[in-house]
Amino acid sequence: MSSYKAAHLDDIKAEQWPYWAPIRHHFDIGAFGINAWRGTSGEEVIKRHDETEQSHEELYLVLSGRATFTVGGDEIPAPAGTIVYIPDPSAERLAVANEDGTVVLSVGAPRGRTYEVAGWDTQYLEGGA
Repeated sequence: MSSYKAAHLDDIKAEQWPYWAPIRHHFDIGAFGINAWRGTSGEEVIKRHDETEQSHEELYLVLSGRATFTVGGDEIPAPAGTIVYIPDPSAERLAVANEDGTVVLSVGAPRGRTYEVAGWDTQYLEGGA
């Protein structure tokens, strides 16, 4: 067995959802959640949600394009290279692409306890939802 795995982001796709790159599922990562989200201008690249149920802190990195994040009612302009960290799981969050080709990487896990794979990604990818 190799001591690493590698893939290009463009090769990690969910056929049914071309805007989603299921990175955690692709690499079978069990220590944290990680995905990438693609969008064109005006599309939600990060759907409106909070992390109350999972108690996750989340970090977002805009890899390309531009987005506007709304976190707890505050708007944050986010050109490529911007990092948005949300330590409060109950804070509502959303990001909208401001130009075509916007890609946002999301990473999340709970503070102070072991990450548990929720399995929503596997359920979607394997036809459950």
